[in-house]
Amino acid sequence: MGIGRIMYNMFPKMGEKLGVSGKKPFTVIVEGNVASGKTTFLNHFQKFDDICVLPEPVEKWRNCGGVNLYDLMHREPHRWAIPFQSYVMLTVLDMHAYQTDCSVKLMERSLFSARTCFVENMLTSGSTHRGMYNVLQQWYDFIWCNMDIQADLIVYLQTSPEVVYERLKQRARPEESSVSLAYLREVHRLHEDWLVHGTSPRPAPVLVLNADLDLNTIGSEYERSETSILRCSQKTQTSQTEPDF
Repeated sequence: MGIGRIMYNMFPKMGEKLGVSGKKPFTVIVEGNVASGKTTFLNHFQKFDDICVLPEPVEKWRNCGGVNLYDLMHREPHRWAIPFQSYVMLTVLDMHAYQTDCSVKLMERSLFSARTCFVENMLTSGSTHRGMYNVLQQWYDFIWCNMDIQADLIVYLQTSPEVVYERLKQRARPEESSVSLAYLREVHRLHEDWLVHGTSPRPAPVLVLNADLDLNTIGSEYERSETSILRCSQKTQTSQTEPDF
């Protein structure tokens, strides 16, 4: 029995998961490889007043009490992968718990991809010990058991590793200078296994968009997702307000 289930059984007065009560926004999670265009995608939706856009908290990772964990993780993954991923878990959980009156909450990445793609990569690449990996898994289990981690739709920005590798070099973030094509290929494989082939549980339906397109032509893909997101959110809001006879 995992520690998450043990802790849950120790606190039966909780009754239901934290955050499960009240009206919920339609929550869309944007997933994809490094440099797949997630920030550009989110910026497309800034024009909507009723959509709350939550970018990935990269600036927090760059400044954890004055320490750039993002840089340390890439420079010395064997030493810093677990502290970095622990902080990612905390900051992304804060996004999941963020309260908004908007009808749609649009998040860049999630705890689901952190666990299914990036923590798995840490183990298979040898950047973390199995014992450290197991500790993170126990934390994830505890979160799933005790908190309402909502996901109504996943938008997967599907890219080829070669394309994102070129984008990575062009945007030239100092912390990402050591990211290799081999790493991007492995992260791509993990996303494909999860979101396309379904080898790991998917918490919501998946909308796959071709994110290899350049900025001049990708607008049509954004508009396709725009239609799906707004239509699905309207259905959700209607079901929440209609009486249950």
